[in-house]
Amino acid sequence: MAFENPTSTEYITHHLTNLTYGYHPVNGWSFAYGAQEAAEMGFMAVHVDTLGWAFFLGIVFSWIFYVGARRAHAGVPSGLLCVVEMVVEFIDNAVRESFHGKSKAIAPLALTIFGWIFIMNTVKLLPIDLMPRIFYELGVEYMKIVPTTDINATLGMSLGVFLLIIFYSIKIKGPGGFIGELTLQPFGKWLLPFNFLLESVGLLAKPLSLALRLFGNMYSGELIFILIALLPFYLQWILSVPWAIFHIFVITLQAFIFMMLTIVYLSMAHEHH
Repeated sequence: MAFENPTSTEYITHHLTNLTYGYHPVNGWSFAYGAQEAAEMGFMAVHVDTLGWAFFLGIVFSWIFYVGARRAHAGVPSGLLCVVEMVVEFIDNAVRESFHGKSKAIAPLALTIFGWIFIMNTVKLLPIDLMPRIFYELGVEYMKIVPTTDINATLGMSLGVFLLIIFYSIKIKGPGGFIGELTLQPFGKWLLPFNFLLESVGLLAKPLSLALRLFGNMYSGELIFILIALLPFYLQWILSVPWAIFHIFVITLQAFIFMMLTIVYLSMAHEHH
């Protein structure tokens, strides 16, 4: 069991395994109680902890900004209202500087992306054994609480951005203009197949790079926290506190990068070439 004298390998494997529900060829629809069983479920496997925590933290983010908006007044802001206004103003300036189209949806989208990813990243700063231990005592074997350490979550968000890129490209330029961008540049109509290959690779690389960048940074940071937890107690404090302080910068930077690239990609979708 996860908290009953595990080896180092068992401890690491446990903390990197999601609570999975899906269709197993032998057991039918059930929860997976091991990484191998989850892998055998294939495409029908659903990471319940990733979806649950992402949804819950999305509600927390919405509630924080809702409360901040309700407290808005004409005077000098303070407390939560000050934080909310600073974030909104910061993102509004970023959109004004980087987005050159005329869509009112981009700023709210950028705010949602930054706030949601930031709060999902932030729960990584909780003690590595805290939530898994609580859920273990409640009878839940696996529990990963950082959604952005799951490639399914980061890829899902990046695919959402990708669909918006396609939508705005077709809306602004028309189907013919969008197809023309994929086939007529950079070498003109005489190298149309080669143009299509180059532009398709560039287009598909956008969501892939978004997903892998966020996932890679969060997953590696989580793994280091787990490795630190395997060390003697006195070394854990010496190493975990500086790493956690440094990670405050990392989790903020990764949310900012995902947001800025989304703004830039959508700005490119609005531009006529």
